[in-house]
Amino acid sequence: MGHQKLWINSLAIGLLVTLASAAHLPLDGRIVGGYEVDIRDVPFQVSLQSYNHFCGGSLIAKRFVLTAAHCTDGNSPTAPLFSVRIGSTYSEKGGLLLRVLRIHQHEKYNFSFIDYDFSILELEDYDENALPFKITYAKLPRANEDLPDGTLATISGWGGTKNPLESNAVLRAVEVPTVNRNACAQIFPSLSEQMMCAGFTEGGKDSCQGDSGGPLFRDNTLYGVVSWGVGCALPDYPGVYARVSSVLPWIAEKTGLEVN
Repeated sequence: MGHQKLWINSLAIGLLVTLASAAHLPLDGRIVGGYEVDIRDVPFQVSLQSYNHFCGGSLIAKRFVLTAAHCTDGNSPTAPLFSVRIGSTYSEKGGLLLRVLRIHQHEKYNFSFIDYDFSILELEDYDENALPFKITYAKLPRANEDLPDGTLATISGWGGTKNPLESNAVLRAVEVPTVNRNACAQIFPSLSEQMMCAGFTEGGKDSCQGDSGGPLFRDNTLYGVVSWGVGCALPDYPGVYARVSSVLPWIAEKTGLEVN
């Protein structure tokens, strides 16, 4: 199964960007340049777990999680080999650990280009009152709604920090600015309408391996799903996120949720 945010080794940058098959191959990872947060600050954040945490995701309704297709690729749609932990600051304990009843992986997901990198997980029912706080779900953007260039958005997860003094056992977050689509396409020629970019030109702050499938959000609205990139927090290489507003009809079809 696909496991973590796909990262490209910097030694292979030229070749892989030219081939337009870039996909955050596993190197090292967690939120880079960020800070610890409590789950109450990102109540919709979840952890996908097999033997341990391998990807993130976002609750968009009580029983539906939006994550990345490369996190679920290779799993049986009706018998996945992982669970989802909700409602915990910690990836390995607390909250509720729930069975996944069904995976709705986007039918157009393309591994070679990491396009349509979306999956919806349908969870077993559970008692929300079993959690010590009230969960609020990530809001969905309007159709084709994008953040203006340079807008700070938050990314969160239990992925790599590139700092041995910063544990990935605790949820972390960081703010990064959205990047102009045309400028990003100059860096990544394979950029599609189902992708968006965010990151600092100087690098230093980014999502990383293990953050895949997690949220890029502002004001609790989910604009992106952590998808792929070159290395972690490298200068001149923003992270690439699956663009949520591009697949709202598909989300509505799979979940029955009303979308704008």
